[in-house]
Amino acid sequence: MKANDGSDREQHYNDFVALLSRHDQAIRRFVRSLLPNRDAADDVVQETALECWRKFDSFTGTQTEDENEFVRWACVIARYKALSWLRDQGRDKLVFRESVIEALATSALSQLDQREAERRAVDGCLAKLSDAQRKLVLSVHSPGQSVASIAKETGQQARRLYYQLDTLRTSLQRCIEKQLQKELRHG
Repeated sequence: MKANDGSDREQHYNDFVALLSRHDQAIRRFVRSLLPNRDAADDVVQETALECWRKFDSFTGTQTEDENEFVRWACVIARYKALSWLRDQGRDKLVFRESVIEALATSALSQLDQREAERRAVDGCLAKLSDAQRKLVLSVHSPGQSVASIAKETGQQARRLYYQLDTLRTSLQRCIEKQLQKELRHG
């Protein structure tokens, strides 16, 4: 055994963790689109991560140069893990048939690139807002926060904040559309 096998293995593990961390949300969104609840998705995402690590040697041998390939590869594994979870839950009448899951998975895989581009556009456009503007926009999507609570905190009228929120949303929509068109032109 070579002296640097331990450091090579550690680097291999670090590469895997970096890829998984970078693409965890994309994998999680994919799994969530296939399963009926968050708890099931959490279980399948965890099983997927373990299976990806077990098979990572086969992935790194051919596809390390394109990180999007990692997401696609992990989502294929996630699809099988989701199907396995559904088979295990087969007694529940509210579970989708396997053919429905296959159709959902195929559709979700084909939309991965578009969703990632949309996520980047939203993140980029949100980053252009001031902290106060970003807080206001995100308040309606954050548990425990609301426009009314921000109005109370800042002493502003809620109606005025709603107007600002509407203006910011319109601005964000334009920014996101512009970013997506720009990305589409540049491939």
